[in-house]
Formats: sequence, structure tokens, C-alpha cells
Amino acid sequence: MTKQLPTNWIDVRRDWGLLTLYQRFETTVAFVLTFVIATVIVVALWRLIISVADTLVLRSLNPLDHTVFQVVFGDIMTVLIALEFNHTLQYVITRERGIIQARIVILIALLALARKVIVVDLYTVAPATVGALAGLALALSVTYWLIQDGEAPLGADPGGSGRASTS
Repeated sequence: MTKQLPTNWIDVRRDWGLLTLYQRFETTVAFVLTFVIATVIVVALWRLIISVADTLVLRSLNPLDHTVFQVVFGDIMTVLIALEFNHTLQYVITRERGIIQARIVILIALLALARKVIVVDLYTVAPATVGALAGLALALSVTYWLIQDGEAPLGADPGGSGRASTS
């Protein structure tokens, strides 16, 4: 049985001759970045596996210990951020979206900020740092809300009456 390539990759190959020189350049850069990020994902995943095995199995530490939790979930968030970044590049390669996707960049920044909140020891950082993280989270959230591309928020009435749906 032959493994078939995804349709969008076949479309890129088929349409390559129709692309402008800059579109080819942009697609090639995104393709190379995809492999670079894939390498980062593999290395981060390998380090996560080794870290979990070392911390939980070999040292027999309590997985509910706060510092162990921070390290493990910080590593997991690193892998998830890299996966989301790589997924975003797939849209560029297949020409489904442009090179800059502000909403997705803001979501990735929010993921990175969530990772920072997970790994930071709130007892050792200055209160100003905690306030700065909170302000950054608020600013990114408001920015994301402002650039929704006219999409209706969750629970909004599609009829435009301004009342939330009850279903």
C-alpha cells in the first residue's frame, strides 16, 4: 500500500510553476523553518522524556511536588508551543494564509506567557515581575479580542440582537 501525500502538499507541487519568485521564496523559507522547528520539537520531546524518566522514575520523586510539576509542565508547554508554531508554518507553505497571522502569533505569545507563569516561582520573583506578567496577559488578551476578524464571540447571538444564545 502506497502512502499518499496530503492534498495540500500535492497542490503546492502542482502550483509551483504558477507562483511568483517571491511566493516561491516565501514558501521555501517556510518549508526550511518547518524542518528546523521539527528538529527543535524532536529534541525538546527527547529532553522531556529523559527529564520525566530521570525525575519520576530514577529519583522516585513525588510528581505532585511543586518544583517537579513546574519542570515537567514547563517542558510540555515548550513542546506544545513549538508544535503550534510548526502548524502555523504549514499554512504558509500551502498558501492557505499569508506569512503574518497576527491572531495566531498572539495565541502563541499567550501560550509562551502561560508557560512562563507555570515555571516561575512566585515566591522568589519581585511583585513587579508578577504585575508585569499580568499586564502582558491582559494586553495580549485585549489585542486578540480586538483583531477577531469580525468573528462572533462564543455564545453570541448570530442574529445580532446583542443577547447571548441560550442553547
